[in-house]
Amino acid sequence: MKKNKLHHIGVIPDGNRRWSVAHGFSKEKGYRYGLEPGLRLLRLAKEYGIGEITFYGFTVDNCKRPHEQFEAFRDACVEAVNIMSCEGIELLVMGNTDSKCFPEELKKYTVRTSVNGGGIKVNLLVNYGWKWDLSRLKTDGEPYSSDISRIDMIIRWGGMRRLSGFLPIQSVYSDFYVEEKLWPDYEDKDFYKAVEWYKKQDVTYGG
Repeated sequence: MKKNKLHHIGVIPDGNRRWSVAHGFSKEKGYRYGLEPGLRLLRLAKEYGIGEITFYGFTVDNCKRPHEQFEAFRDACVEAVNIMSCEGIELLVMGNTDSKCFPEELKKYTVRTSVNGGGIKVNLLVNYGWKWDLSRLKTDGEPYSSDISRIDMIIRWGGMRRLSGFLPIQSVYSDFYVEEKLWPDYEDKDFYKAVEWYKKQDVTYGG
């Protein structure tokens, strides 16, 4: 059996609020505990030779949550960029910048930017909505997010079996792996399990 080449992975880091409540914290406290796992996963992806990785930060619908939760995950996205900027990456932050929900500090990254010497492409979806994306077609008919490539595998932590509007064009042929563990409990073995699972999939792209 041929081994599937893994170029681009999508990451849905779910379960922060459930983890926080289970550990006796208020819901909004959980987002900060998801920062360190994200950096570890990024470094592991680089070591493995992944060319591109997309993290789901928050959606336009998430902005309907209580104000303290909204502030917490918005601040966590800004801090995530600050942390990842210490790595060699090509960074793109994708989302609706016209909304007040989009962090002002991240607007400079809405075009792909070489950070700390460049390297792996890192996409962070911030205040992203699939309707917003598809309604802003470029002159060539491509979606607004067309600088993000097709995704080979999406990994969702937290046990939920849904994509939650995650880049519908790029994920049309993605294999979808679900990790039951909540995101703040991430371990490197989660990544390796997902990779081994992907190698066994029958990737045909409809052919």
